[in-house]
Amino acid sequence: MSNNLPALFRSAGLRPTAQRWAVLDFLTARPVHATAEEIFHAVNRLDPRSSRATVYNSLSSLMRAGLVREVESDGKAARFDANLRRHHHFVCDRCGALEDIAWFDLPPGAAGILGDRQVRTIDLVVRGLCVDCRHSDPKVEGCA
Repeated sequence: MSNNLPALFRSAGLRPTAQRWAVLDFLTARPVHATAEEIFHAVNRLDPRSSRATVYNSLSSLMRAGLVREVESDGKAARFDANLRRHHHFVCDRCGALEDIAWFDLPPGAAGILGDRQVRTIDLVVRGLCVDCRHSDPKVEGCA
């Protein structure tokens, strides 16, 4: 997706500064849910002039423009995702792995439980044991 960065910036109406470009390039080129610290280290390897503040500011701009989203992770360091296709997330209770899972619609009427609230978006995070953790302990049948 990295070769599509100019179009992404244009469609979002966001100026492609070198720092924003480096952050978005890192996130689109790798199917990871990186923390700001991980992004900082990766970007800093290519351009040692990048500061943590610059990475955080770039992430903030990219999120406001809708090019990156923050993935909740139970009070741990925020993780960032540039996969803008509709999908949910799975978090392993044991190892903390964060994976994309295929989008599925909520049952009809599920939004009704929210009453008169206006729903802007739904971020669904499914929790349990990943395949590796589940198979590493044969006694484990369900979630921890």
